[in-house]
Amino acid sequence: MNYHDNIKAKIVSLDTLCERLSTLRSAAQKPVVVFTNGCFDLVHRGHVDYLSRARDLGDILIVGLNSDSSVQRLKGPSRPVSNEASRAEVLAAFVFVDYVVVFDEDTPLKLIEAVCPDILVKGGDYDRSTVVGADFVEAHGGRLELLSLVPGESTTRLVNKMKE
Repeated sequence: MNYHDNIKAKIVSLDTLCERLSTLRSAAQKPVVVFTNGCFDLVHRGHVDYLSRARDLGDILIVGLNSDSSVQRLKGPSRPVSNEASRAEVLAAFVFVDYVVVFDEDTPLKLIEAVCPDILVKGGDYDRSTVVGADFVEAHGGRLELLSLVPGESTTRLVNKMKE
């Protein structure tokens, strides 16, 4: 398989993802599944650092990606800057990302419940009480990890700088 096909193969529907996870989890040595989510509108150094450290926590990293309409509802009519197909391909190109699944809801709760990750990861700008799905993951034996962010790196900062 060439690199391009490999990238495309990592972008999956929720049904396909659940089938693959079921197969992987039925193996003798069950993988540790890590899940995170976000808009990832303009991918920057902070995202790379965050996602690579999230992958270091387990065997499989799944990234839930907000759809274009979801990003608009959350961030406003001028976002996203990059469409969901482009954002998904950029994320899937990282060797430390195993699967990307686009979701249209405002929160990833449905996706988290379907994936049932061992580790739910969010950035250090969250606290436990604000992380959607934390209660579900912990109730199913998993844990929440809050990772520190690279200071000064944010998509909002980049968008504002481009507007100047």
